[in-house]
Amino acid sequence: MKVMIVQPIHENGVKMLLNAGFQVIQASSPEPSVVAKEIVDCDGVIVRTAPFTAEIIRNAPRLKVIARHGVGVDNVDIEEASKHGIYVVNTPNANALSVAEATIAFILALAKRLKQMDSATRKGDFKIRDQFSTMDVDGKTLGIIGLGRIGSLVAKKCQAAFSMKVLAFDPYIDAHKARELNVELVPLEQLLRESDFVTIHVPLTPQTRFMIREDQLKLMKPTAYIINMARGPIWDELAVLKAVEEGWIAGAATDVFIQEPPRDDHPFFKCEKILLTPHNAALTKECVIRMAEGAAQGVIEVLTGRKPSFPVNLDLLKKYGKI
Repeated sequence: MKVMIVQPIHENGVKMLLNAGFQVIQASSPEPSVVAKEIVDCDGVIVRTAPFTAEIIRNAPRLKVIARHGVGVDNVDIEEASKHGIYVVNTPNANALSVAEATIAFILALAKRLKQMDSATRKGDFKIRDQFSTMDVDGKTLGIIGLGRIGSLVAKKCQAAFSMKVLAFDPYIDAHKARELNVELVPLEQLLRESDFVTIHVPLTPQTRFMIREDQLKLMKPTAYIINMARGPIWDELAVLKAVEEGWIAGAATDVFIQEPPRDDHPFFKCEKILLTPHNAALTKECVIRMAEGAAQGVIEVLTGRKPSFPVNLDLLKKYGKI
């Protein structure tokens, strides 16, 4: 059997597939039109962030499993895959630690104004220290939108390290789990009004697309910060820029963009109060191994006739009578 890797993954994952007896090929380009031509005789595929479209799926009659190298599956046409009886699996336990740590790094960098302080110091502006413009994190209120694996870990670490009060908005989390985490479940509007730091950890769905717009940002404190660690279309980028530039909020940070890579003239680039990283929060040396091995394991499970550990489309497969 043959497995395609759309974008490069860590060699550990490739070795797992080879040791399981599969032929492994690398797509010559992640462009959907190229993948659609090259995937025709493949039984499995590992996808990172490249689009995996209905066209690709319809061109792969032998395909049995699509493994997402990561958690979010918004780049995969799950509906089309399910219609063809193809399992979609992901690696939900692989990146929580890495993304949680990156979130905390953003919180500290924003609070201590590290970007501005570094820039001023390099320019000889040592007097910036007398602005008294940084803030302590200890004891502040953290608002978490999405209390899944990553959000829960952020809560635990911020409570342990900084004694932060944690509010959360997540309609899919019950009160029992919230109590276990010592987190108060509140409506989104209350979370935005009361939090000193707001961090986003929800999947991109029709319900979460552009859930943060001008109206929501205007609820926040002028001293508060917002961080997007989920997907670019969760918030309105131009509204975030306006909120920062006009002083509705103190600043923002994001690891994700609506268009990736962002355009050279992306409006965030001109704003020093918005910290940016290139969707690499999960791409630590350790995490890329966990994701590659997890994705490979998902492929191996399905292609050897075993029940996959982390399927994401069971309900749809049942709906279409495929399982």
